[in-house]
Amino acid sequence: MRALSSLFRGKKVLQVLSLLLVIVLFLMPVYRLVILSFKSGDVFTLENYANILQDDKTWSVITNTVIVVAGATVISVSIGILMAWVIAYTNIRAKKLMQIFIVLPFVIPSYISTLAWTQFFGSNGLYSTLISFLPFSIEINLYSIGGIIFVLGFSHYPLVYLLSLNVFRKIPTEAEHASRVAGASGWQTFRKITLPLALPGIASGGFLAFIANLDNFGIPAFLGIPAQIDVLSTYIYQQIVGYGPSAFQRAATFSVILGVIAFSGLLIQWLLLKKSKRIETTTEEKRPRVLLGGKWRIFIETILWGFFFLTSIVPLISMIMTSLLTAYGLDFTLENISLKNYQYILETSPKAKRAIGNSLQLALIITVTGIITGTGFAYYRVRKPNRWNRYSELAISLPYALPGTVMALSMIFAWMEPLPGWNPGIYGSMMILFIAYFTRFLILQIRGSITAVLQVDYTMEEAAAVSGSNGWTKWRKILLPLMLPGILSGAFLVFLTALTELTVSSLLWSSNSETIGVIIFSFEQAGYTTYSTAFSGIIICLILAGFLLLSGFQLLWNRKVANSN
Repeated sequence: MRALSSLFRGKKVLQVLSLLLVIVLFLMPVYRLVILSFKSGDVFTLENYANILQDDKTWSVITNTVIVVAGATVISVSIGILMAWVIAYTNIRAKKLMQIFIVLPFVIPSYISTLAWTQFFGSNGLYSTLISFLPFSIEINLYSIGGIIFVLGFSHYPLVYLLSLNVFRKIPTEAEHASRVAGASGWQTFRKITLPLALPGIASGGFLAFIANLDNFGIPAFLGIPAQIDVLSTYIYQQIVGYGPSAFQRAATFSVILGVIAFSGLLIQWLLLKKSKRIETTTEEKRPRVLLGGKWRIFIETILWGFFFLTSIVPLISMIMTSLLTAYGLDFTLENISLKNYQYILETSPKAKRAIGNSLQLALIITVTGIITGTGFAYYRVRKPNRWNRYSELAISLPYALPGTVMALSMIFAWMEPLPGWNPGIYGSMMILFIAYFTRFLILQIRGSITAVLQVDYTMEEAAAVSGSNGWTKWRKILLPLMLPGILSGAFLVFLTALTELTVSSLLWSSNSETIGVIIFSFEQAGYTTYSTAFSGIIICLILAGFLLLSGFQLLWNRKVANSN
């Protein structure tokens, strides 16, 4: 009885400590941010909101934000739905290869994609060369609201695709056949049967695209700041770097406004899900439902491959070409080609080398910590669900759901002075980046690990317990071999996101704690385009190498597990 009582008390203590950790890391920063927006000095007031909402510049920024986010979300949802339907329904060939190109804009950091697009449409870019063969010219200016909408929309359509694809495949074939037998056309069947049934996936993907467009800092910063086009994410950044007596209060107030806009997107998603029809079946139909004829199939495939080539390959080629030039603006000829920009990044520039080291260190620590913490939490969330871990998951997901600039500000206010009169020196050091990354990206590992745990039949654990395999033996011999591919998928996403992060780092970095995203941004802002493109080329090579290694490891591991069974 004493042993049981001691164990019970130990579990209670662990639960209390975990709850305090969740409150301190995930809830307290947001709370302090909101409180600061209502303070002027030591007095609680609405003065900050009154001053900001009476400023014409505020409404200009909000209008720009709404236009940009709405336009980009429409593009993302339209392309995402179209791609998901084509892959799920038609009999086009090489679908697996196409899916790699579809996901590519999501894997490559958005600020690198922006650099690629700007070089493609630049005065000496590939677009100018291609358009010179036409009898007419079409001027495209990415440094505009339309340019920001275009790049944002094309960067985030994979989110809609990924969440819509499986939903399309789960739609009962019988329902669509019944509609066609009743005399409905293909378009009527899609509008009245397919689209309503696919609405849950579309709404979830659309909301993620909405949040990603609202949260994105890199694209509006690279394209909007030079053109003096401000949206809330970049305007908050400018408030902080501009300092001033009320910079933090103004930034906190703008952050709350940004959070309200994000919440409105969540409300729209909830309304759409409430009106959507639930699919009862969980079976995915992977056989094509629309059999295209020979000519039509070739025509659709040609359009798709042309789309992938123009949106994924050509901009990257144009960026790499720029990175090889000895000076920006020169023609791409043999005498102007050199590797000196890459040499500068890898050997000469102390900031670039330090940024690579800092980002790798942060990404590795966050990934290892996330695997241990996230997988442990995911296991108890699935195997022992209760009110505590359900609410904890909501709290842990909050920092990722918030826009990045809001999250960064909340970190500043929480750790600049955690307790009144006590400054532990966290703000302005690498430690605050570690805390911010861990807080923001832990949910990615948890979601990946939850999927991995759900794939393991609980009866296997019961059998292990009966045979006397408990604790570490059970994890080493049963759980980890089965869960490892799913865990590593979440870990790779955490590592990749942390390695290339810009939005949070742009407000939290300090001297000697620069990250890859910050240095690329600073190179571009300073006009060193050849350096920024060379650095981006190195990062893309690292991303592709990591993706290939992960895919190869998962393939070998699955074969090993299959052979052992």
